[in-house]
Amino acid sequence: MVQAYVLVQTEAGRAADVARDIAAISGVTQAEDVTGPYDVIVRAQAEDVDALGRLVVAKIQRLDGIARTLTCPIVNI
Repeated sequence: MVQAYVLVQTEAGRAADVARDIAAISGVTQAEDVTGPYDVIVRAQAEDVDALGRLVVAKIQRLDGIARTLTCPIVNI
């Protein structure tokens, strides 16, 4: 199982709507709108890195109101 934080920049005024839409996606365990350089922080999980990439590209990035994402895989040592 691979987990990651996905940092999301949204269009102005869209953070709450985007966080709600992302939270409904299978594989997303948490999505919250925040303040700072990113508007939404998401925690997601998938079976492997390829599946994580598909989750971000095919499901999260395609939502209306998203300007940019940055995926940060969690490293367990």
